Amino acid sequence: MDLLKPGLGLLFWTLLAFAIVFFILKKFAWKPILSSLNEREQGIADSLESAQKMKLEMAQIKSENENLLAKAREERAQLLKEARETRDRIVNEAKELAKSEANKIILDAQAAINQQKMAALTEVKNQVGNLVIEVSEKVLRRELANKAEQEGYIKKLAEEVKLN
Repeated sequence: MDLLKPGLGLLFWTLLAFAIVFFILKKFAWKPILSSLNEREQGIADSLESAQKMKLEMAQIKSENENLLAKAREERAQLLKEARETRDRIVNEAKELAKSEANKIILDAQAAINQQKMAALTEVKNQVGNLVIEVSEKVLRRELANKAEQEGYIKKLAEEVKLN
C-alpha cells in the first residue's frame, strides 16, 4: 500500500518542481505562446473578415454584371428595332421611288404614243389631202362629157389608191 500513498517529501518536491517549472513557463513561455495564439486568432478573424468582404464584393460585381448584361440586351434590342425601322423606311422609300419612276415612264410613254398618234393622223390627213388633190387633178384634166363616166372614173381611181 505504500505505493498508493506517496510520501510527504515526494509530494513536497514534486509540488516544488511543478511550481518552478510553472514559474519558468509563465515567465518565458506563456507570453510568446499567448501572443502567437492571439496573432493566429487575429489572422483567422482577418481572413474571415476578408473572405466576407470578398463575398460582398463578388455579390456586388455579380449584380453589376447582371445590370450591364441587362443594359446590353436592352441596347441590342433597341439597335435591332432601329435597324428594322431603317430597313422598312428604306424599302418604303425605294417602293415609292419605283412607283414614281414607273408613273413617270408610263406618262412619258403615253405622251410619246399620243405624239406618234398625232403625227400619224397628221400624215394620214396629208396623204388623204394629196390623194384628193391628185384625184381632183386627174378628174379635171380629163374632160368627160358624161357624168356617169366621171363617177366610174372616180371609183376606179379610189380602188387603185392603197392606204398604208
